[in-house]
Amino acid sequence: MDAILSLSLLYATAALALVLLVRRLLRRAFGAGPAFGLWLLPALALVLPCLPGLPARWSVLPALRVLPDSMATGTAGTDAAMSMPWLRWLWLAGASVMLLRLAVHYLRLRRQSRALPMAIAASLRHALDDFDPRRLRLHPAGPAVLWAPRSLVLLPADFLDRFDAAEQRLVLRHELTHLRRGDALWSLIAGLAAALLWFHPLAWVALPRFRLDQELACDERVLRDAPRDETAYAHTLLHSVGLSPMPALIPWLAEPQLKERLTMIQRHRPGALRRRAGVAALAVLVAGSVFVAQAATNNRKASSNLTFNARIQPRYPEAAIKNKEQGTVVLKVLVSKDGRPLRIDVDPATKAAPDLVESARETAMQWRFNPALKNGKPVEGSARVPVEFNLTPLPSKTGQDKAEKRSSK
Repeated sequence: MDAILSLSLLYATAALALVLLVRRLLRRAFGAGPAFGLWLLPALALVLPCLPGLPARWSVLPALRVLPDSMATGTAGTDAAMSMPWLRWLWLAGASVMLLRLAVHYLRLRRQSRALPMAIAASLRHALDDFDPRRLRLHPAGPAVLWAPRSLVLLPADFLDRFDAAEQRLVLRHELTHLRRGDALWSLIAGLAAALLWFHPLAWVALPRFRLDQELACDERVLRDAPRDETAYAHTLLHSVGLSPMPALIPWLAEPQLKERLTMIQRHRPGALRRRAGVAALAVLVAGSVFVAQAATNNRKASSNLTFNARIQPRYPEAAIKNKEQGTVVLKVLVSKDGRPLRIDVDPATKAAPDLVESARETAMQWRFNPALKNGKPVEGSARVPVEFNLTPLPSKTGQDKAEKRSSK
């Protein structure tokens, strides 16, 4: 499980960095729609370790150093420290707080929204096309789209006074385009991902850029269907009141987005051929990512369960200490589907006394492993575990500091 989570985080980091680097270039070359599609990559990256891969064979694990009991002070917990289970609890606490914050904000938005008066609904019927007016709500944060099992359009109480008839039509067309594109759901997924990656700096850098790219893609789609409305659309944006970005909500205009959106309207937008080329390039990029993942993830090799195994250390045999025997025992462990050792053999290249070999084998039979995966299912796998018996203690931190001071003099 630790290996899968680590790979997911690594892939998500690489995907976020890639999107942040190329989103502007892709937008200028192929349009805002394909550029927004780039945000599929981080979502895909999180599940890449669960995709089918290539068969795995031997997994070589880090060497385990064994010292006599009298010298082992301060070293027995090394593997346990490496696993750092407290990091999981810290992440879980932070994610719980962020998810609770998102849920409270969403419920507050739903509770504060009210049914649209029939008079306003009747006035807007000409701009709604076939949209169900029961999905319109009054809320001070409107105009905006709010995710729900059937996503809602929020309108301010002064919507009819704030915008004239032409502007009302443009604003509602924009919000309905969000609904047709499924943007409300994507915004919810982005908010959930940001909550789970609360500790990741790139996640917080990416979130406002995701929202901007979403708005640009929606604007482009609206103006592609009605190119003659460019001037009126820009005028409506320019005279709108910007809102601070809020979780679970897609406002008509967020404060930091005005300049970019007006620039996109004024700039010549790519034609259909270039947009299709952008979609094709995006499909190739996604397919290539999946192909690379097949070779690196889901046929994961067996690995040691560090948290469990750190509590079961091999004993340095007293006879070996007396005879000053040292050496590295290389164990070849056949790991079952449930992570238990089925068979333990000793690599012929091992050069160690028999009592050291026997101590390493007896202890390894009590260990647990993360099983190998093939096509997402646990299978039997193999791991090579070097166990180093050494009579020379590791230098202490104090000793290292003293040595560094002497060398500096």
